[in-house]
Amino acid sequence: MENTKDVIITDLDGLINILNDGKEGYEHASESTESVELQGVFLKFAAQRASYADELKDHIAVHGGDSKNDTGGVMGALHRTWIDFKQAFTSKDDVAILSAIETGEQAAIEKYDQCIIDYPSHKDHLEMLKKHRFGIAEALREIIALRIQFEKR
Repeated sequence: MENTKDVIITDLDGLINILNDGKEGYEHASESTESVELQGVFLKFAAQRASYADELKDHIAVHGGDSKNDTGGVMGALHRTWIDFKQAFTSKDDVAILSAIETGEQAAIEKYDQCIIDYPSHKDHLEMLKKHRFGIAEALREIIALRIQFEKR
């Protein structure tokens, strides 16, 4: 059985993968839309994900670990379905891009929920995880609202 330190580092590194996938996805989305409004939203959330990843890296260091993870992971990319972006981006269809982001954000929330449920392992950084999850949930709400708005155009 893994010790708590190893579980914490593994879990947080997994979240960093998810956040990096999101950051890269949002950056790619901002380059794939012609909407100035969406470009701004996507870049805002890309910066948010980078900030969250930096917080997690700092916390891993507190636990004696080291995360030099600056890109998303293969499993994270598959899990979050940011791969769906490729199809949406080539069509430059804003609704398709927003829908793909929506799916990715839902998967990120699920990953955060898994860590939050494992409260004993994550007690000392539970508030940070909850703050990140709340931010991602808020982003998801904004993305859904934008998708609905763009569907009506």
